[in-house]
Amino acid sequence: MNLTSTATGSSSAGPSPFQADMAGVSHVDGPSGRFGYRRLGTAGGVPLVLVTRFRGTIDHWDPALLEVLARERDVILVDYPGVSTSDGSTPATVRGLGDSIAEFIGALGLERADLLGWSLGGYVVQDIALNHPGLVRRLVVAASGPGAVPGTPAPPARLWEAARRPVDDDDDFLYMFFPDTPEGREVGLQSLRRLDARLAASHADTPPSSVAAQAAALTGWGKGEDTSWERLAELSMPVLIGAGARDHMMHPFGAYSMAERLPDAKIIIYTDSGHGFLFQHAEDFGDEVLGFLR
Repeated sequence: MNLTSTATGSSSAGPSPFQADMAGVSHVDGPSGRFGYRRLGTAGGVPLVLVTRFRGTIDHWDPALLEVLARERDVILVDYPGVSTSDGSTPATVRGLGDSIAEFIGALGLERADLLGWSLGGYVVQDIALNHPGLVRRLVVAASGPGAVPGTPAPPARLWEAARRPVDDDDDFLYMFFPDTPEGREVGLQSLRRLDARLAASHADTPPSSVAAQAAALTGWGKGEDTSWERLAELSMPVLIGAGARDHMMHPFGAYSMAERLPDAKIIIYTDSGHGFLFQHAEDFGDEVLGFLR
């Protein structure tokens, strides 16, 4: 195992109140490449590994949520292979992404971890729990689902147009992640501005080759390739599911359907929220996660 670390501060816009914006980038070498990650929070105990959304990087997690989780947990954020701080090529299947994150966990020398996956990351952490069950103590699935659930409403065409646009503006992110209400727009803009401190310094992005690979992974999972839907009963560890009732990217029907099949699960649905409910309700959802992990 080869570990390196580089300290990076907040942007020139001024000091950030969040410790996540102060955490440096570290690297660890695995068999298939070099992984970039950030680590913050409380040392000791079982670490909490966060696995991100389609086109996301370690700099696209709202620091307000990370601040809550770091009060009690050793929090680790990791980039997929071929994305931002990680080398290599991005796998084009959820199974491949899951295997790569499992490799990263092993490269850190961790025997077990708690996992939190958002959106595409929710698919990935389910795959890890199913195919590397010895690594996972507890599982949190946010704004995601189990794959091709019969009867799930299809997302609007505009969502994929925005999600695959080379550069998204505030209106794109607000449409994808927050409800179309005055309150939703306000909290969405607040979340986006919290991301600015880190992104202004790092300019983190996902290259087109990785966007294409992640899109293929999403499409394959959506068509039932290696999905968790038929295997949910195998997830014997406790599972926390979070969803936004107004999520038109990952319809909450999938989250509810998971809860029907999982042997040990709790589901939380925020009625005024969409795909970014975990940022809209950072304090509340963060506290729910901490209580669940205890």
